Amino acid sequence: MVQTEERVSSGGIGRYLLVYVGILILAGLQFVIAYQHIDGSQMFARMFLIAVAEAGLALMFFMHLWEEKRGLLLFVAIFTLFVIGAMQYSWPDSFRMLVGVPTTPTTPLPH
Repeated sequence: MVQTEERVSSGGIGRYLLVYVGILILAGLQFVIAYQHIDGSQMFARMFLIAVAEAGLALMFFMHLWEEKRGLLLFVAIFTLFVIGAMQYSWPDSFRMLVGVPTTPTTPLPH
């Protein structure tokens, strides 16, 4: 705990305030993009990229991942991509719940 306090006091709080202001600017940019008259896919792509940048700043500085070993940072990045990919695996089931199970001509229909 002493080591963390020394790092914050030696580095100053200015870096954290700068990151916080950067996140606020990115949030304001998202607000501006939301009120532009652009296509939905373009808006999604722009908002997603800004959200990834905001999340990256928050993770790196406020959770102190910037000061950790690069191996941990790489592990967190790969694990996060794996979890997001695993979450995408369930989308076909949600569509099947919406429209029902597709039937084939050889499958008898229930009466």
